[in-house]
Amino acid sequence: MPLFRSAGTLVVLLALPAGTDPSALDRIAWLGGCLEMRQGERLVEEQRMAARGGSMLGMSRTTSPAGLVEYELTLIRERDGGLVYEAHPSGQPAAVFKALAVTEDSVLFAAPDHDYPQYVGYRRVGIDSVVAWIDGTSRGRRRQVIFPYRRVACTEGALP
Repeated sequence: MPLFRSAGTLVVLLALPAGTDPSALDRIAWLGGCLEMRQGERLVEEQRMAARGGSMLGMSRTTSPAGLVEYELTLIRERDGGLVYEAHPSGQPAAVFKALAVTEDSVLFAAPDHDYPQYVGYRRVGIDSVVAWIDGTSRGRRRQVIFPYRRVACTEGALP
């Protein structure tokens, strides 16, 4: 079971079945919009469209002063009575994660047979923050990466 640490507090997400709740996408509507995380000169941006047609389409990119570091296209959609998270990361094959738990403030996806990560999670924190994480085993060692995002205004590209 993936664990999440925040500000010295250990939170265990219970893997309750995502079930066939037809409003599962509505329960995670808070994932829509724009998020960012800054670490020094590194910027991670994540943007996701609102739910429509049983899906939420998203993308992320990581940049530094040297340019684009990596990007990922994502799709959260209803499938087989639950939710799946399809990740299409730059330079890697696509992976599909099934929802283990969907609540009003968190969602946890799992793909136990994936090389790394085996878990992808999001947790809403208040009205202006979302903590995302990836978790699992890589080369025989447990590894977790946490993304403490803050909500930002979505901006359109300005013309020069």
